[in-house]
Amino acid sequence: MTAPGSAGAPPRLEGRAKVTGAARYAVEHPVDGCAYAWPVPATVARGRITGIDPAAALAEPGVLAVLDHRNAPRLGDVDDATLLVLQSPRVAHRGQYVALVVAETLEAARAAAAAVRVSYAAEPHDVELDAAHPGLYTPETVNGGFPGERAHGDFDAAFAAAAVRTDAVYRIPALHNHPMEPHASTAVWLGDRLRVHDSSQGSTKVRQTLAGLFGLPEEWITVVSEHVGGGFGSKGTPRPQVVLAAMAARHTGRPVKLALPRPQLAAVVGHRAATVQRVRLGADRDGRIQALSHEVVTYSSRIKEFTEQAGTPARSMYAGENRRTTHRLVRLDVPTPSWLRAPGECSGMYALESAMDELALACGLDPVELRLRNDTRTDPDSGRPFTSRGLAECLREGARRFGWAGRDPRPGGRSEGRWLIGTGVAASGYPAEVGPSRAEASVTASGRYRVRINATDIGTGARTVLAQIAAEALSVPVDRIDIEIGSSDLPEAPLAGGSSGTASWGWAVHKAGRALSAELARHSGPVPEPGPVVRVDTAEDVAAMSQEYARRAFGAQFAEVAVDMDSGETRVRRLLGVFAVGRVLNARTARSQLVGGMTMGLSMALLEHSTMDPAFGDHAERDLASYHMATHADVPDVEAHWIDETDDRLNPMGSKGLGEIGIVGTAAAVANAVYHATGVRVRTLPVRPERLLPGLGEWQATGG
Repeated sequence: MTAPGSAGAPPRLEGRAKVTGAARYAVEHPVDGCAYAWPVPATVARGRITGIDPAAALAEPGVLAVLDHRNAPRLGDVDDATLLVLQSPRVAHRGQYVALVVAETLEAARAAAAAVRVSYAAEPHDVELDAAHPGLYTPETVNGGFPGERAHGDFDAAFAAAAVRTDAVYRIPALHNHPMEPHASTAVWLGDRLRVHDSSQGSTKVRQTLAGLFGLPEEWITVVSEHVGGGFGSKGTPRPQVVLAAMAARHTGRPVKLALPRPQLAAVVGHRAATVQRVRLGADRDGRIQALSHEVVTYSSRIKEFTEQAGTPARSMYAGENRRTTHRLVRLDVPTPSWLRAPGECSGMYALESAMDELALACGLDPVELRLRNDTRTDPDSGRPFTSRGLAECLREGARRFGWAGRDPRPGGRSEGRWLIGTGVAASGYPAEVGPSRAEASVTASGRYRVRINATDIGTGARTVLAQIAAEALSVPVDRIDIEIGSSDLPEAPLAGGSSGTASWGWAVHKAGRALSAELARHSGPVPEPGPVVRVDTAEDVAAMSQEYARRAFGAQFAEVAVDMDSGETRVRRLLGVFAVGRVLNARTARSQLVGGMTMGLSMALLEHSTMDPAFGDHAERDLASYHMATHADVPDVEAHWIDETDDRLNPMGSKGLGEIGIVGTAAAVANAVYHATGVRVRTLPVRPERLLPGLGEWQATGG
């Protein structure tokens, strides 16, 4: 077992630059002659623009231009229709951008945007998710390219014959990413060439998209994403601000900066779609699952199909021959959903792990023991063995560290004054993926090594870990490594997302380091100036990787809560997680990611909630005053641990991604703990007093 301390783990290479303000984010780079832009969002949920009057805005001091669908630069076709901004008078959802003001100052742009007058021919809109909606259909694939539905065996017959059965519906509202740094871009045209500083999780993809939109060769575009203040998936693909900034800069002939206002983010940068999930479990009297069904209903927008893959984790978590997982989608007049940390897995595991808690109760089994009895060494969906599967060890070690032994299984059996105390557990899993990447390594006559790769550090410590990988491959101290990342001019690499960044980039860096080391070994005497340069590509290595195995990371989260029996207020006293994520390359950054993920899971369980206003057709909670998230006071005690595990079948470092598995399962662990404390099962997140109190009063009136 590896302790969560940071002894021997190098601190973040960019740490001093960030705390001193030297690190520059997307709109902080000094640019001579820069103008500023401010978008104008639509105020109807569906319809057509019938008129735009920019006269009052253009009369404001310092205003340079007002762009709309009539005068904005024409864009080429791309796969993502959300990026075709200011191209049509059609309005697909409230908050869609219909105009853009460019001015000499940020204040002037904001004031002028408020003065733009837009008239609409509004049409009836449909914005509410309904599990019985007549427009529901089964998508061929869901996010990640997984099949929309999968079936093995005969679920209906097995469920009907099962000795113990559970059948429940779980609901999650729309959730929003809200990174600390809003989506922002600085665009500069140098003749026909474009340079952009963008808040993005992958500048290679941004460059490719801009090339298609503006009809340019990719090599004429440079996108820099050197420092990114969080993204959680919402910056995983290009967003409207980078397109608008480039359009405005081309139209005005001036560099343009655009940082999206936070209240507008909910409508234009994606969100975790609300889901309605029915989970049915059938087991024998010993708790072994005989039948499993996970049915997901969710939505997407009219302009793009995106299906939250909430049913996919049920395909791989537990043994059982008879299973069915389905997704049903309806297209509504709403903003397009997208990725939010651990998409699909986070939503689906809340429902599945809540259902597992209910099954444990129905079988009279300890919740940890139930999960252990249904562990499997092979992936139930593909039939392949896992490269490694440390779920059982995570459950056992977590139970030991948490003090699970001797837990009274009866709900409401422990109290401290007016506080009811409960504990809960949930398992977690996340795909362990790797993609092809390129890297370059070189050495100078002074003995310093330079590694170049277009990785993106979104706060995860990527620079530091890549420097460690390079140092290990070259057998030199890490302080002799210089890392260059975050620019599309560097060797191409995939985006930071899907818990695959370090596994993908690290493989290329490791390969480059080994190749350079071999090159140096062929030389004697001092290193020449300039020194040797090696360039590598892992495309063939990744393609040759064995497909005989299923690849996932696993974990177990434990929670202790206190619930006020009079008010229904819930407080999480402690969270503890144990994870099987391959070799942990840097304990300091790993613990930061896992603790951050668990904190987000707690926030999802008790606080985060977004309401779709049926009359206006937009999300009502659009800022950090109304969209509540966990703060330090909400998480007094969080521990993250990991088991000793090296997965050499995934990449040469033996590591797996860990940026997302911390959030998976945490919300279920908290909700299960609330049930254990109160005897009230809340199946709709977040667990709020108004959802607890009716059942709590009834439960107490009957003596528990």
